[in-house]
Formats: sequence, structure tokens, C-alpha cells
Amino acid sequence: RTLFASRSMISMKVGVLQAVFLSLLVPVAQGYCPPVSTTTKSSCHPQQQRAISKSSTSRSLGPFGFFSGSSGASATSSIPKSTSDRDKQAIEAVKAAIEKPKTTTLPLIECEFPPLESLNKLGDGSLRSANLVDDANLAFGAKLVKGLSSFMGPKVWFLTSTTSSPSFLAKATKTIKGAQSVQSLRQGIPEGMGEGDICIIMAPSVRQDYLLARSIATTNPAVVVNGLAKDQKSIGGEATMAYFLKPLTYNSQIIGYLARKYPNDWTTVDLVSNKVLSTYTDSEILFGKTNTPDLRDPGRRVQKAVDERAIQARQR
Repeated sequence: RTLFASRSMISMKVGVLQAVFLSLLVPVAQGYCPPVSTTTKSSCHPQQQRAISKSSTSRSLGPFGFFSGSSGASATSSIPKSTSDRDKQAIEAVKAAIEKPKTTTLPLIECEFPPLESLNKLGDGSLRSANLVDDANLAFGAKLVKGLSSFMGPKVWFLTSTTSSPSFLAKATKTIKGAQSVQSLRQGIPEGMGEGDICIIMAPSVRQDYLLARSIATTNPAVVVNGLAKDQKSIGGEATMAYFLKPLTYNSQIIGYLARKYPNDWTTVDLVSNKVLSTYTDSEILFGKTNTPDLRDPGRRVQKAVDERAIQARQR
């Protein structure tokens, strides 16, 4: 920091240097930070805090902090307006991926997003929050089954993790309507699947789940929804990320999203201005041979947008 300061003071005003230096003291989460907390005070500099918080006074936000508008051109992915709009986007993206997957010989499709409106509940470890996550995933699962089913086919099979509890399977059986079968992957790959039938694998969480999903995808479309405990070997880069929505945080506040609605590009969106900050193809953003995006550049983009607004506010 001392070296950075000594170089920067030559060409920058003291006020601007102070704002930039303060931004370096609190690094961006780049998508990996804890979600927004309603109880933790922000450590932002006041100018940065006002820059981040500006959207809360000038725009109407939905349950996830989504704007009530779209962004970008047709080749970019946009932030959904609401939970129902998110579900609609996700189902449309899954349909597009099934129709034309990235790898035609392996229609292994992913769909990943925060299932709850309150992101704080995703990782607080409570049984109540875990049940809320289960309920939200099954609610989306029911919509997805309905969206993919038709009278003339294909049939849709709904599968839960090999580690899912009997209570979750019972809840899934009660919630999911219209599926050919609702069962656990503990029973293995369903028998009787016909050509073109679709398998939905809800919240897989162990290596065996992902191996079975890949095995299914060698003959039939397999849609993995909100997979847990993924590593570099869980799902390879030949899979298709149909829908992806990831909050990007800075100083424990959501300031942007990385979104992807297949076949559109991956898109970084600034939550304050609702502007597209960057777009990426699969080859530009996926880690190596995985199907997992590298969040570092999107994180830097939204941090830069916040810092620039803080500097501009300071210079007024």
C-alpha cells in the first residue's frame, strides 16, 4: 500500500487518493462474501456507503433486490424483476438448453440461483432455514416439471439426492405434480425412461449424485437444479449452464449480479445503475474444464463501479 501510495500521489489529488486507498482496505467479495446482513454495520467509507445505497432511495427493488426493468441487448442476460420472473427465465433457459445443448451428445444441464428471497437464511445453519430452502427448491421444481411436460411428451422424472431425507422425499412427492415418477437417486437411475424423457435432479449433494446425473445425460436430458457441495469433478465444462444468478457483494451489500440465461452470454450487471458492466462466453469465464464460473472479474467490475461513484461524489 505504501508503494502504491507513493506512486499515486504524483498524479492524483489527495481527495481521490484517499477514496481509492480506502477502497483497497476493504476488498471486494467477488461473489464469495457472506450475504447481506441486516444486523451487521457496514465498514464502508461514508462516500462509498452513499454510492452503494443510492439505489435504495431512487429505485424500487424486488425481493432479491432486483430492479423492475431489464438491461442490455438480446445477447446479454438480465436481472429478473421478481421471483416469478426468475422462475420464468430459468424455465425458458432450460428449454433452450434441452433443445440445443452446448454438447449435443451430453445434454447435462445446470440451473443455479439463490432459492430464497432472504439470502441470510441460506447459510445460517438452522433447521428452519434448511426447510425453507427445501420448500423453495421444490416450489421451483414443481414449476419446472409443469413447464417441461406436455400431453404428447416427453415424460419428466423428478429425482432427489441419494442423501435426501425421507421427509424431503415425502414433501417432494406431495409437491411435484405431473412427473412420471418422484424418487431418490438411492434407487438408482429410473427404469422405463423413454427416448427424449427428461430427468430433473433436485439439489444433488454428493459425488454419487453427479455421477448418476452424468450417466443419465448420456441417453437423456438431465437437469441439475441448485447442486450442492460441487467440486471441480462434479460437473465438467461440456455441460450446459442454462441459468445462473449470483449476487456480487461489496462490504456485505449486494451491488451487482452475474447472470446467465442460455443461450445468451454471461453478464455482469451493476445493481445501482442497472448497466451491463461486462459479458463473457463460456470459454472466457468458466474455470478450466469445469462448469463453474470464475467470479473474480465480475467482482472487480462491480467494485470498480462503486469506487468510481464514490470518487465522483467526493469531487462534487
